Amino acid sequence: MPEAVNTSPEALRGFASNVFRSLGVPDTDAAKVAGLMVEADAYGYDTHGVFRLRQYVARLREGGCNPTPDIRVVAERDATALIDGDDGLGHLAMMAACDLAMNKARSAGIGWVGIRRGNHAGPAALYVRPQTEVGMIGLCAAVGSANHVPPFGGTELLLGTNPIAVGAPSSSVDPFILDMATTVAAMGKIKTLAQRGEQMPEGWMVGRDGRPLTDPQRKDEGFLLPIGGPKGFGLSVAIGLLAGTLNGAAFGSDVVDFTKHPEKSSNTGQFVAAIDISAFVDPDLFESSVERIFNQMRDVAPLPDHPAVRLPGDGKSERRKSVETDGIALHPKLRAELDKIASEVGVPPPT
Repeated sequence: MPEAVNTSPEALRGFASNVFRSLGVPDTDAAKVAGLMVEADAYGYDTHGVFRLRQYVARLREGGCNPTPDIRVVAERDATALIDGDDGLGHLAMMAACDLAMNKARSAGIGWVGIRRGNHAGPAALYVRPQTEVGMIGLCAAVGSANHVPPFGGTELLLGTNPIAVGAPSSSVDPFILDMATTVAAMGKIKTLAQRGEQMPEGWMVGRDGRPLTDPQRKDEGFLLPIGGPKGFGLSVAIGLLAGTLNGAAFGSDVVDFTKHPEKSSNTGQFVAAIDISAFVDPDLFESSVERIFNQMRDVAPLPDHPAVRLPGDGKSERRKSVETDGIALHPKLRAELDKIASEVGVPPPT
């Protein structure tokens, strides 16, 4: 197997933009989505960056994704709004929701914006980091783009990975960024291992016989396990209510597998929220208190043979900075897939 080749973020952004434009996406939208996909890779969310390009291409080709959506606000109050994504690329509706939530938080103290008729939009972390950069707290969650989880103790797939993210500013270089699925592992990680021909650890999935499943190529024969057993199941249901049902979006058996059915509208539901810290406490006091508490946690002596304590988000800023000079490492099989996409749509491959 050849070694991974580092590719500059600029080259990847240009390549992804060209792919989208070749499929009818307007220039501004293509550049915006491509930029967010590469940001995902730059921050280390490589299961939700350019790795997802194949799925987006399929949905644009087959009709499940609208290349020229009319993204609009369909319901609004002082602190809340509902956006209709018109089946467009999910990143577009999510960024619109993020911007609107922050604007509402500036005047109302909090902004909560739901989305219906969205699409897969990459990692939830992308939509809470902007809040931290302006001194706000961010919150984001989504109904997973396919059902891979049964109700706890059952066997029928009625839940997705239903991710949630929380971001908060601190006075250190890295904001607090928690981005997690409500399953032990995200399906994107399993798809990445399948592409690379690697096995997954026990505890991520089980077969319908209840036994551990470790071959990612057989992922359709079993289901993902929720974090914390029934607690993760309950959290996933709560997210489904807030991001799906509350917005008139899909949840439960209404969820469309966006990979298996690229021709269908997924009616993906999401929400983005922003909280203005100054509505509760002095922002400088909040950030300094957060940093003091976090440093106490980082200074705790680790268990034997365990690395030092880290907080969610630690090291992300340094990683993002390093890829501008070192580039983003693409696994050979991912690079081959991107080259294949380039050939199919008639654009130059990333160089």
